[in-house]
Amino acid sequence: MSLVEIKNLTKTYQMGEVSISALKDISLDIEEGTFVSIVGPSGSGKSTLLNLIGSLDLPTSGSIKISGEEVGKLSRKERADFRGKHLGFVFQNFNLIPVLTVYENVEYPVLMVKNESGAAYKERITALLDAVGVLDQQSKRPDQISGGQMQRVAVARALITQPKLVIADEPTANLDHDTAYKIINLMKKMKDQFNTTFIFSTHDPKVIGEAEIIYTLEDGKIQNREDRRAK
Repeated sequence: MSLVEIKNLTKTYQMGEVSISALKDISLDIEEGTFVSIVGPSGSGKSTLLNLIGSLDLPTSGSIKISGEEVGKLSRKERADFRGKHLGFVFQNFNLIPVLTVYENVEYPVLMVKNESGAAYKERITALLDAVGVLDQQSKRPDQISGGQMQRVAVARALITQPKLVIADEPTANLDHDTAYKIINLMKKMKDQFNTTFIFSTHDPKVIGEAEIIYTLEDGKIQNREDRRAK
């Protein structure tokens, strides 16, 4: 079943009198529970595509449906509510809140969504921190733990609302290769455990090798789709 359906998607930015086409007539489907990588050179449109899928930006034309909901037609508030309930994000710079503890950083998205009792999500926070290997760091602030640990916390934070889709833009860019592998394998483990769909961008060929499905973008167009699940 397709979780993400994109049809004839374009995104054009106006820079003064110059129009820049970041994405050009893109169509693709992404199934539930898959581990998908978007690859391509800088400026190919990877981040633009992820921002549109994450409803952080609106397309110029075309449609994006997630779980049957056409997110491009939602209002700003509706898109924010949709993100809070259905999407998780992992950023290359971690984006943890420095004044909050590890536990509080993971708790924060649930407090924003406010859709369940405290007992239920507190138990899930503990389970997620344990699953990503930072339960013993829960009382520390981000500046008291390593970069790899911060990214593990970011993965737990992305999963705390039990999203159907997690979007990760260059999630291993600031990590060494060994730590990057651990983070990617952690996300794959979470995918198998929760049937969460992961879409991430990366330049690292070693990390790309861990993806199940690879879309190659060049000059705002999809040049290739490789499905490695049958291999």
